[in-house]
Amino acid sequence: MNKVFSSADEAVADLFDDCVLMSGGFGLSGNPEDLIRAAHAKNVRGLTIISNNCGTTDEGLGILLKNGQVKKMISSYVGENKVFEKLFMSGELDVELNPQGTLAERIRAGGAGIPAFYTPTGYGTKVAEGKETREFDGRMFVLETALRADFAFVKAWRADRWGNCVFRKTARNFNPMMASAAKVTIVECEELVEVGALDPDAVHTPGIYVQRVIVGSGYEKPIEQRTTTPRGES
Repeated sequence: MNKVFSSADEAVADLFDDCVLMSGGFGLSGNPEDLIRAAHAKNVRGLTIISNNCGTTDEGLGILLKNGQVKKMISSYVGENKVFEKLFMSGELDVELNPQGTLAERIRAGGAGIPAFYTPTGYGTKVAEGKETREFDGRMFVLETALRADFAFVKAWRADRWGNCVFRKTARNFNPMMASAAKVTIVECEELVEVGALDPDAVHTPGIYVQRVIVGSGYEKPIEQRTTTPRGES
């Protein structure tokens, strides 16, 4: 039952070319930094990555993109990354853009075993092109399919040896829903605690969804931009 691996490299040892990878995070908040670096070191190619965004030019998932490891992004936001822009405009990167709520629900549906759902978001726009539409109570809806992955990289604040996880504040973002929507979920935690140390009522992701756990280290926790006001000014 002990799901703890000794390192990120060991935890991603079976990551393979052309696999589908979910990675938690919103911007650079809640990024599984060690697991991303391990995937970069393993140099797997042809990745399809499902994530809110692809990091920045030099941070987060951006290092995989910069290294030519990504063939497709299924995401919601594509700013803050010059390499993303260059590859997309040149046709070297396949991009499937989703409204943010739709992306979140597609992942949640994948974890819940729901193959598809209707949403009004995107009807009448390019988002709906080529998709089934249907009217309910006088309003038009678009059929969106669920998302699942071969692997999910999940960043937790605390986890125990069985994989029960607690997320902290904004870093909760896409992490919990991704944990339930992959064949293999790898959790990277800041603090590893013994089984029983977590209040059951505080657990966000039960260990049943988790196959592997590593303890992260050397976190930089970068942010995309920071603007400050000189002292004395308002």
